[in-house]
Amino acid sequence: MTNFVKMAATAVALAVATPALAQDIIVVSHGQANDPFWSVVKNGVDKAAADSGATVDYRAPETFDMVAMSQLIDAAVNQEPDGLVVSIPDADALGPSIERAVAAGIPVISMNSGSDVSKGLGALLHVGQDEFDAGKAAGEKLASMGGSVGICVNQEVGNVSLDQRCAGFSEGFGGSVDVIPTQNDPAEVEAKVKAALESNPDIDTIMGLGASLVGEPSIAAVESAGRTGDINIATFDLSAGFLEAVDEGRAAFGIDQQQFLQGYLPVIFLALNANYGLIPGGNVPSGPNLITQDKAAQVVELSAQGIR
Repeated sequence: MTNFVKMAATAVALAVATPALAQDIIVVSHGQANDPFWSVVKNGVDKAAADSGATVDYRAPETFDMVAMSQLIDAAVNQEPDGLVVSIPDADALGPSIERAVAAGIPVISMNSGSDVSKGLGALLHVGQDEFDAGKAAGEKLASMGGSVGICVNQEVGNVSLDQRCAGFSEGFGGSVDVIPTQNDPAEVEAKVKAALESNPDIDTIMGLGASLVGEPSIAAVESAGRTGDINIATFDLSAGFLEAVDEGRAAFGIDQQQFLQGYLPVIFLALNANYGLIPGGNVPSGPNLITQDKAAQVVELSAQGIR
């Protein structure tokens, strides 16, 4: 059993086995309501609230809007909670609000995005994965599968974490890589990926940055273009549909950052901190894990349940 697993098990045991004291925790993420990835994060938040007995309020802007998100953080600070969880897709935009929380004496844990800036802004720790390194690992894997001409499909332009994923992929892949910007719209993603394939028949690799919004539409685009079997498709994050494609050999792999943990662990840690002064001594890596064909079938059911 790893130290991380032991630590998490101890945290959960303490949270469940001891009487819950009053604690109020606010979670502010940049996750858009139409993105299934963030519903899994919220499932983790809700489970942690139930396990710890904390009162937890989850908030997010309706679109990828850093002004709106900073306002949500400011509003949370004004409520003086016992703990604050934030994602940090844009440190320049959100930094002042996070620093205001820290200055007010509110314990802050970052999750999902912002591992490189979290400590500098005063957060206690970060729960997530290093996006550049994850992208690099994926690029190296896809290059080893014979890829030399790739595209990286970015559905949330302006999110620094997604930019890091594409940059890491490009470095690890080593071949030609074009970034295809889109919106959070599967139909648009499918159309743009198909157009890219038609304009450049040498493309042999697609790197998506989200399973439902990019990975699945990319599979549809490849099939529509008559290129099934010619192109390796991988994506960050998981969905039941994409995992089924991996299991069937229609896609290469998904990169699992275990976002359920990103919602769950910060709430548990902040509840333990509020009640007992307990907090881990450093960042907690929740990923990456490459889910390839040999593992995909095992994960499909949990993905459908909103856990993976």
